[in-house]
Amino acid sequence: MLVGVPKEIKNQESRVGLTPASVRELALRGHQVLVQRHAGAAIGLSDEMYGAAGATIVATAQEIFERADMIVKVKEPQAQECAMLRPDQILYTYLHLAPDPEQTKALIASGAVCIAYETITGPGGGLPLLAPMSEVAGRMSIQAGAAHLEKSKGGMGLLLGGVPGVAPGHVAIIGAGVVGTNALQMAIGLGARVTILDKNVDRLRQIDLVFGNRVQTMYSTAHTIEEAVLDADLVIGGVLVPGAAAPKLVTRAMVAAMKAGAVVVDVAIDQGGCFETSRATTHEAPTFVVDDVVHYCVANMPGAVARTSTFALNNATIGHAVALADKGWAKAMAANPHLKNGLNVCRGKVTYEAVAHALGHDYLPADALLA
Repeated sequence: MLVGVPKEIKNQESRVGLTPASVRELALRGHQVLVQRHAGAAIGLSDEMYGAAGATIVATAQEIFERADMIVKVKEPQAQECAMLRPDQILYTYLHLAPDPEQTKALIASGAVCIAYETITGPGGGLPLLAPMSEVAGRMSIQAGAAHLEKSKGGMGLLLGGVPGVAPGHVAIIGAGVVGTNALQMAIGLGARVTILDKNVDRLRQIDLVFGNRVQTMYSTAHTIEEAVLDADLVIGGVLVPGAAAPKLVTRAMVAAMKAGAVVVDVAIDQGGCFETSRATTHEAPTFVVDDVVHYCVANMPGAVARTSTFALNNATIGHAVALADKGWAKAMAANPHLKNGLNVCRGKVTYEAVAHALGHDYLPADALLA
């Protein structure tokens, strides 16, 4: 198969779909890989490194989209990239379609086979291709939140970990999944007082066994969320409904009642966000203020640590990339139901139920196309 890796063009996005090591894995199996010039240069992956791994370097994204059987990216295709997709071409990347009707329409119109990293499941449960970026984003959420509590960045002027004789800040984390537990580790490491909320009591039990009285666990209800949010200096939103829009758990009224200069970090913003006041921002302009509360809602947080993120992501994605290249999408999905769960749009049809429901499209199960 001819595999193409274009340079990412989303604002402040320096990650790349394949590392030289991943290119080598594909080349050793007889596949040809096209990599756009300077695709990995920003994170120290030179064209020479890609060439040595077996890739062919090409000048433009247009050439890659015209020639490649499979496009491997990191972030969702931008409008000009969607326009270059063609019927039956495989697109393998993060998509986050539920809050993005325009991208969904463009992918439907393209006729391409669109596979979303974030809905591919794992044999032991969970979302293994989303997990590494959730780990990065969870850890970054505390860094970003602590920085924006500084007065110069619009916050209340609070040191999250406090100092002897001065109480530390209070962090409320909504969601005890991968994002939440990684945020929890960082917050405790900084010395903050931490409350974490979730509906999964078994998960809260696990956290209590590990962290004991260093963290307060609470069952998530509208009441406990409001209670934690109003007392917090920093709130992390880390909820996820696979493939679907994130639920709006923190209302506008709650935000209005928060402390002046408090900070919210909405890690769920890729799926629409879990604060009613959230809207997507970029690393170039990461924050905005609503009711004296600083909102950090960067939609590609791991892009700020693009080198770490690229290697972590490739560890998770290369196995399925090899399977798709070796077998083609239909045979690869027939052989692996977890990969099949990643099929979101295919040949003009929406094949992921949560996306179809969120955006009002007809739903066609992937099995109908595979048959």
